[in-house]
Amino acid sequence: MSAPKAVGENMLWGGRFTEGLDPLMVQYNQSLPYDRIFWQQDIQGSIAFARANMRSGILTEHEFGEIQRGFAQIAEEWRTNTFVVKENDEDIHTANERRLGEIIGKEIAGKLHTGRSRNEQIATDMRLWLRDELRKLEGYLIELIKVATARATNEIDYIMPGYTHLQKAQPVRWSQWLLSHAVAFATELQRLREVIKRVNRSPLGTGALAGNPFHIDRDAMARELGFDGLLPNSMNAVADRDFALETMQWGSSLMVKISRWAEDLIIYSSLEFGFVRLADAYSTGSSLMPQKKNADSLELLRGKCGRTFGQMAGLMMTIKGLPTTYNKDLQESVEPLLDHIKTVGDSLQIATGVLSTLTVNPDKMAAALAPEMLATEFADYLVRKGVPFREAHHISGRVVALAEKNGVPMDTLSLEQLQSVDSRFGSDVQKCLDYERAVELKDAAGGTSKRAVREQIDLLNSML
Repeated sequence: MSAPKAVGENMLWGGRFTEGLDPLMVQYNQSLPYDRIFWQQDIQGSIAFARANMRSGILTEHEFGEIQRGFAQIAEEWRTNTFVVKENDEDIHTANERRLGEIIGKEIAGKLHTGRSRNEQIATDMRLWLRDELRKLEGYLIELIKVATARATNEIDYIMPGYTHLQKAQPVRWSQWLLSHAVAFATELQRLREVIKRVNRSPLGTGALAGNPFHIDRDAMARELGFDGLLPNSMNAVADRDFALETMQWGSSLMVKISRWAEDLIIYSSLEFGFVRLADAYSTGSSLMPQKKNADSLELLRGKCGRTFGQMAGLMMTIKGLPTTYNKDLQESVEPLLDHIKTVGDSLQIATGVLSTLTVNPDKMAAALAPEMLATEFADYLVRKGVPFREAHHISGRVVALAEKNGVPMDTLSLEQLQSVDSRFGSDVQKCLDYERAVELKDAAGGTSKRAVREQIDLLNSML
């Protein structure tokens, strides 16, 4: 192992330490390889902090102007990928402040950090970045719901088997299936909007843990940065990672719903079902079997669900036993959060692409309908004649048993055979064997009739 290196002078905490760090410890401690993504937020927060310090008399107008000028150059270097990272650039805060000193001089740059801690800085950077990313995810999620409602509108005539326990249950509209998932996604949209509100609160101006001693105007900084309000307690502000955890809880919940949606489509796109066919853009083939068309996009969506849940569970375990207030363990909230946001964002876009390009086969759906799925219609028929439902259900079950005993579909039973089960079956019972009629009878709010489906579409569109 190579000898420890001396602590670099640009490390913000270096004055206390006289001995060097193990080189592996230096690497282990660094977060710049991933928190550099916050460069823009770090600069925005630093300018807002400097402006507040100018107003409280810590900086002169000239010094503030120089800080602005320096950060404008640094921002351009990050934008053009010309920022030169140096050996002791431990994190994005250290790197930006070191470069600021090179541009405007260390005397002025050294005043920037007055009353400020990296504890509040990283919390501010993360919240600013996350707020904007969550708004992007909101847009992606809205697009997915829009595609579902558009298809539900255009393909409202298609009827397919509805399933419970993966067994054919009752006929439903394909649109009803689309909307069943769209409603679940819309619930997550509501949750996301609540998460954004809690993310968008400012920790800036709370110091390392005890607060700021220079009468800094936290409200003014929050307004400048577009925050909705302040975190009211300085100790909580620097230690809190609920905003990251809640984001991952939301993302995990959304991915569970996407995974279940994907599972349905994997089944429906199989040769045994053939209800839908995925576009080539979202499918792959087999390296051995040339006839295969695999729903890899959907399988990856299903698999990514486990990834996002693991990130959430990992962060929860990281923070569960931390003492008040900031601990370096909290650095472990950044990497999983970055990957989580990317995974959820990519997944939403892939899901939207799959749904917007797949081909529906209504003939296959119709062919999969089976007469026994109308057994409940027989029970409902008897209920309308005054028979108690429990008795009607029993009678309908005997009709199914009779068809099975004779080895024939239920819709081929004669009126005489039906009346041998119960004399209250009349000649009008044959209307129960109409799939279109069966779905149109489900007309209460939330049902699968055309009117009810259109009502659901209108409700979803109003949310968007």
